[in-house]
Amino acid sequence: MVICMLCIKNGFVIDPKNGVAEVMDLFVKDGKIVEDLDESKCKVIDAKGKVVVAGGIDIHAHIAGAKINVGRKMRPEEMKYPRFKANGLRSGVGRVLLTSPAIGYEYARMGYTTAVEPAMPTLYAIHTHEELDSIPIVDKMALPLFGNWHFVFKFVKNNEIEKLANFIAWVLAKSKGYGVKVVNPCGVEAWMFHGNVYSLDESEPLFGVTPKEVITGLISAIESLGLPHSLHIHCNLLGVPGNYEVTVETIKLTEKFENPNRQVMHITHVQFNSYAGESWKDMSSGAEEVAKAVNKHNVTIDMGQVILGHATTMTADSPFQFELFKLFKTKWSNNDIELETGSGIVPVVYKPKVRVHALMWAIGLEIGLLVDVDKVVISTDYPNGGPFYSYPYIATLLMSEKFRQDEMAKMCNLEKASILPSLDVERTLEDIIKMTRVNPARILGLSNKGHLGVGADADIVIYDLPAEPNPKDYESILKALSNPSYVIKNGEVIVNDGKVVKHVWGRTIWVKADYSEEVIEPELEEFFSYYTVQRENYGVGHIRKEEVIEC
Repeated sequence: MVICMLCIKNGFVIDPKNGVAEVMDLFVKDGKIVEDLDESKCKVIDAKGKVVVAGGIDIHAHIAGAKINVGRKMRPEEMKYPRFKANGLRSGVGRVLLTSPAIGYEYARMGYTTAVEPAMPTLYAIHTHEELDSIPIVDKMALPLFGNWHFVFKFVKNNEIEKLANFIAWVLAKSKGYGVKVVNPCGVEAWMFHGNVYSLDESEPLFGVTPKEVITGLISAIESLGLPHSLHIHCNLLGVPGNYEVTVETIKLTEKFENPNRQVMHITHVQFNSYAGESWKDMSSGAEEVAKAVNKHNVTIDMGQVILGHATTMTADSPFQFELFKLFKTKWSNNDIELETGSGIVPVVYKPKVRVHALMWAIGLEIGLLVDVDKVVISTDYPNGGPFYSYPYIATLLMSEKFRQDEMAKMCNLEKASILPSLDVERTLEDIIKMTRVNPARILGLSNKGHLGVGADADIVIYDLPAEPNPKDYESILKALSNPSYVIKNGEVIVNDGKVVKHVWGRTIWVKADYSEEVIEPELEEFFSYYTVQRENYGVGHIRKEEVIEC
């Protein structure tokens, strides 16, 4: 039974969006935060001596769809790690590649209540939403892939931005998607011809368009539609030494666009695109130059932090995955998804004594410490950089220089390749709340999330932490962030003392934008003659619980 009214008393509320950092009471009614209630009619939680914050938001994690299922098949060894099997919960297993129930429970267990699946081929949208529907507790969104789609190439080549905008809106409606994702624009199409693109001005072989043209064309279309989220981009040359230069060039493309209300580009897992050097032998950090560019331009980023240990790379960047396969000489799967995109999967193990792996770990933290705190979000690009349930570990590393130094002592020497050993920056608890709540909500355009103001979703987390934790006592910080005293979803207590105590279903949020199918009818008619799926069967029907944002 839903708890209709709740009062959280005496907690130290940290709500950066609303400028709140003080002891105060919070009131919840019917899943929303309200101004006041009759306390005698409420369930009361005493949060004295603890901090109260909004639920966490993961802006980028591969949690549903064909890729993660292929990854599970490729790595049956992942399935021998039990996670949840009692207390009325659904069973869940997995080490890094968790099953759907375990994904929802692990998010909740560390205080996260919303997550974005950032790479959905529209051809596989039905599958993706079926799997999102099987993830409990958290609210979900999915971003369809556009950066290598033949429709996009044709509209960009002909400078038909109106058609491109109508096509984007049509896809969002058909796929019940939230925004526009781009992966290695033009590079995946070049992979179909056994190649890649190596600069923003190199054209793909079929339509002759360049990454620069695709990126700027999509930004123009997104801005004309007024979508809540900006272009969400996985840059070219990911995972290649020297790639920080193309990342900086990509950031500079935003100079011709103005939007005072938000960023016009969000660069995801930027750690993987912040490498200097000419080869793996002389690879070093390019994080300083990337951070300078981010801080100067109207863009935001998430970290893509590497966690040392097991991971599974899965991305719609086919050429990168093939290069990774050659590098690791391990299992590999690649897939051409008709006229839309491609993808690949390669298992990896990041090792502390391998110089490149330790450097990747350091570069992610450099990004998290050097980028303006209002422009950066914590992420691992799950499962590429490692498990999302390592976010408390990442937050603690950012908050404590001593913790970073102690962790670096376990690795090979990084002095010549990274500035992390000399960085004495320490993020505050309020900074971490921005990087895990306020920023992702603002970047995604989710006005009801990431804060505790009146009208916000009652997604609330109570941590057994002082308002100003001692950075030297990092063990206490890590323990508290990993085991919230309470997690509340839509006004219901779902976690108590770090344990999931209730199974509820979250919503799937998608965007409905105005469009005219007639404007793109000739292209739809032409291209769907090549598809294996008939046009009338293309798209998503039923969703368990949905919330539609109209723009």
